[in-house]
Amino acid sequence: MSQITPAQQLFDLTGEVALVTGASSGLGRRFAEVLAAHGAKVVAAARRTDRLKDLAASTANITPLALDVTDNARLGPALEAAEDAFGPLTLLVNNAGIGGGSRIVDTEPGEWDAVQETNVAAVFHLSRAFAKRLIVRKAPGAIINIASVVAEKVGVSSASYAASKAAVLHLTKAQAFEWAKHQIRVNAICPGYIHSEMTDDYLASSAGQEMIRRVPQRRAGDPSDLDGALLLFASARASGFITGASLLADGGLALA
Repeated sequence: MSQITPAQQLFDLTGEVALVTGASSGLGRRFAEVLAAHGAKVVAAARRTDRLKDLAASTANITPLALDVTDNARLGPALEAAEDAFGPLTLLVNNAGIGGGSRIVDTEPGEWDAVQETNVAAVFHLSRAFAKRLIVRKAPGAIINIASVVAEKVGVSSASYAASKAAVLHLTKAQAFEWAKHQIRVNAICPGYIHSEMTDDYLASSAGQEMIRRVPQRRAGDPSDLDGALLLFASARASGFITGASLLADGGLALA
């Protein structure tokens, strides 16, 4: 039997170099802060670079990177820039995403296309570029895709958003299957309704309050409620034999 690893060592990310997309606010900002607090060097990427600079000023373990994940031509140069900052990347957190609020019959083509481009295509292309770099180096690594409870439960979000997150879950499994032989783990976190810049107005509305009453725990989540799931999938010590998995953090909403 192997020796028992103390928790503080199990989640020590010293030596990891992470790229977190959509890091200028909300969950992405929290993910960057948590990874950095546990020893990882973090490249925080987003379009709103003014907010990234504020984040990077809080610790030497975070550096900002301007990145639009839908600009495929910039993905390669962005990965180069990230590695110039802290060295070879070992961890990718695909967090960037947008919502879509329309019912199917009211959804304009532009809304559907924008949601799929940001939430699905960007995950495909950035993960592919990241994995290719690891494979060339013959180096292990990990990808954490941020999906959603709505990937498994319709009726609590728009169809375009729910479909995009369901696609992320299936893409997670496909990536995990293809890249397991290269020691690249790919897993997904499926949050429920979490307080953030994107959700706070909705959660404060009458519809949002009604939604919260349907959650078995009778509350929306705090970004800190995802810390454990993030650290689990980020740490090779903690989840070295886990790939293709998804973890719900939704207060029981999927059961309601």
